[in-house]
Amino acid sequence: MPETEREDVISVAERSVPRALPARVDAVLVQAVIAAALSFAHLHDLAVAAGQDGWKAWAYPISVDLLLVAAWRRLRSGESKAAGWCWFLVALTASLGANIATAGLLDLHHVPASLRIVVAGWPAVAFLGGTLLAHGPADPAPDPREQNDELTNEAAQQGSLPASAPVSRPAAPASRPALAVPPTGRLPTALLDHARKVAVEHRTRTGAPIDTDTLRARLGVPGPLAEAIAAQLT
Repeated sequence: MPETEREDVISVAERSVPRALPARVDAVLVQAVIAAALSFAHLHDLAVAAGQDGWKAWAYPISVDLLLVAAWRRLRSGESKAAGWCWFLVALTASLGANIATAGLLDLHHVPASLRIVVAGWPAVAFLGGTLLAHGPADPAPDPREQNDELTNEAAQQGSLPASAPVSRPAAPASRPALAVPPTGRLPTALLDHARKVAVEHRTRTGAPIDTDTLRARLGVPGPLAEAIAAQLT
């Protein structure tokens, strides 16, 4: 086939293939953008009517929207849903209130003092809610033993371990070995002589033979060794 005819066939084939359609615009996303823009404008108008002019009037709708986003993220995370719902309703009330107030139900040229107080105090409320939502309580550290049990159960379910396999536990520290007491016939002579002097002194002072506890305390030796020395003194 000549080169010219081959190029004509390729161009006809390319034209016959339908081109990919552009990405469809999400209708929900468009609706969300429109709703956010309208709510933003209503909050701005209400802030201006309440005496917050200039850049402050633009900051109010931003704070409301940010609080809504923070509360929604907390709800999506599944942690502290009560706090998430609480601050979500607070921000939603602020947004709906501005929408209703600017719909002709409120004279924006004569705003009541109570509304001015609410608008002036909103930044503190938004800051408190945003801080609590962004910096929630830290999760407690998981117990290593519980993690070990979970891993063992998963391995047993997968067939790599029997279901009754014992869970390894850290070995308990070994108890201190008892002090070895030398036999009675091998007690140091110096120790026995000192013990006899202590026993004689005790008998002279009290008139009674020395007992094992007193001998152990006077000599500063363990109980078994004191018993062995007391046996030599009798």
